[in-house]
Amino acid sequence: MQAIIIDEEFRALLPPLNREVYRLLEEDILQSGCRDALVLWNGILIDGYNRYNICMEHDMSFDTVEREFSSREEVVIWIITNQVSRRNLTPIQLSRLRGLHYKADKKKQGTSNQFSKESEKSQNETFQKSTAGRLAEQYNVSRNTILRDTKLADAIEAIGVISPEAQRKILSGEVAINKNKLEAMLSGERDEIEAIAAEIEEGTYKRRAPSMPALPETGESDDAAFAKKRELETLIRKTMNGLCSVLRNPQNSGMEEFKTALRPSIDMLEDIYKTL
Repeated sequence: MQAIIIDEEFRALLPPLNREVYRLLEEDILQSGCRDALVLWNGILIDGYNRYNICMEHDMSFDTVEREFSSREEVVIWIITNQVSRRNLTPIQLSRLRGLHYKADKKKQGTSNQFSKESEKSQNETFQKSTAGRLAEQYNVSRNTILRDTKLADAIEAIGVISPEAQRKILSGEVAINKNKLEAMLSGERDEIEAIAAEIEEGTYKRRAPSMPALPETGESDDAAFAKKRELETLIRKTMNGLCSVLRNPQNSGMEEFKTALRPSIDMLEDIYKTL
């Protein structure tokens, strides 16, 4: 049997299956074999970790296929887009992957400049605008959503450093935690993160109902307010038209495609709500 290299960074990108889904996958492989080939890059496993674990545990054979990439960042981006296209992800899983996609793009393109701090700042701003905009189009969300997703990805990583088990429970959906709460943890003290991680590990964490934000006094003129409303109307109409096109597509026989398209639209509407 071919030797497989396990890369922890790549494996951490994959949202963990809950126990019931893993059990069903195991039953299917035991009954029908490992039908899908595991995907490798230079001998490193980049797709099929759950299938690999099941096959190794039960001493079952599997096929592999090699893919070529020019860098680790390209592999990260491929893993992320592959997961998003194939799986029915939770809101937190999807937000985290979008944030990690942005970070991988940032690392791949590079934004530092050794000669000028001003140039570095300008390049970073240009990168954020161009890359966040491109990923927003790809995932059908707003640019601000992509930037917020990066903070959420950092927060989940911070929890994982303190408690891998708490991170697993969050990503598997075993515990419900508000995305705003996760983002806020980044600016909190380590003691606060440790306390929340401990509650999650022990199963005592309770999601606190968020308070409804009050509308701010913007002081905008009537013309500015009208223009903002028209901009929101255009954005919402574009989103709704996209969802309707998914429903009307005759190639979509079930509702999974619609659910996949619906989630980022919900995230975008939540972002709009927070700006009001």
